[in-house]
Amino acid sequence: MNYRYIGRSGLRVSPICLGTMTFGTQADKQSAFQIMDRAYESGINFFDTAELYPVPPTAKLAGLTETMVGEWMADKPRDSLIIATKVAGAANGWFVPPIRHGYTAIDRFHIERAVDGSLKRLRTDYIDLYQMHWPDTLIPIEESLEAFDRLVRSGKVRYIGTSNDTAYGTTKALMKSEQHGYAKFQSIQNNFSLLNRRFLDELSTVCQKEHISLLPYSPLAGGVLSGKYNLDPHAKGRFADYIQSPNKRQRLMAARFLNEKTLASTAQYIEIAKAAGIHPVTLATAWSKQFDFVASTIIGATSAEQLEPILKAMDLTLSKEVLQACDKVHEGILYPMG
Repeated sequence: MNYRYIGRSGLRVSPICLGTMTFGTQADKQSAFQIMDRAYESGINFFDTAELYPVPPTAKLAGLTETMVGEWMADKPRDSLIIATKVAGAANGWFVPPIRHGYTAIDRFHIERAVDGSLKRLRTDYIDLYQMHWPDTLIPIEESLEAFDRLVRSGKVRYIGTSNDTAYGTTKALMKSEQHGYAKFQSIQNNFSLLNRRFLDELSTVCQKEHISLLPYSPLAGGVLSGKYNLDPHAKGRFADYIQSPNKRQRLMAARFLNEKTLASTAQYIEIAKAAGIHPVTLATAWSKQFDFVASTIIGATSAEQLEPILKAMDLTLSKEVLQACDKVHEGILYPMG
């Protein structure tokens, strides 16, 4: 397998990372263990979680996913795993996290409380990659970085990363790390798929110039690229639930990825996959990991069976012709991703 390094770190990871946000809601403990076993046996050494998981996040369930991952990894050689988790972003962000009574912030207090909780639930004495789940628009980034740097110096964390960030935010963080001698972000975890190529603008340039690795999440656009909604408009799934949600943000998120234009382009991607002799899930997963700034693509599953077409993308390199066909679909349909 072609393992890759994250940024300029010592983290050497499989080209596919197992995301765990469904563990505890859409996947029970038995299913979660089966999924992790199948991934591990297939050579995946990179597992991503968060203190906020599972989703949808609730005060009652927050931390359950980390607890499951910690129990599963208890009998595995710790050095054989690269474990990534996240501190919840600020309550002044896109929603109020249902943890620490909704007063989260990316400051020293919350970062230290969060990492200690994650270490306990994961049953480990260090985290390989500790990430900011989303930026804090009020706390100065140098204050956040100083707190992250303390974790690295203490040995609780090996490297740090950001998520759901902008080109400006990422660049400013790098500048402040350089200025103060703090540990720098080695990775950024943002949404990136055949249906959402916004990362290919300024952010991809930041990654390439500054040697930061993208860890793309939702390469299947919340399951849309699997084609299940093309087969059945009433298919079960996260976005199908979100469309009926009383939460306005969830409804808007679903509408961005599940609409006439995205379904039309998905139908074309299905035909491209068929012509290439691969599953649409394999196509979408392979496409997301074929960029030089990508270290590992984060995938999710609710059953071990769902992993099979994903795993086939592990060592697959799409041909120039297939990539050009995908680009042609994208150029022909403008998606409402703003």
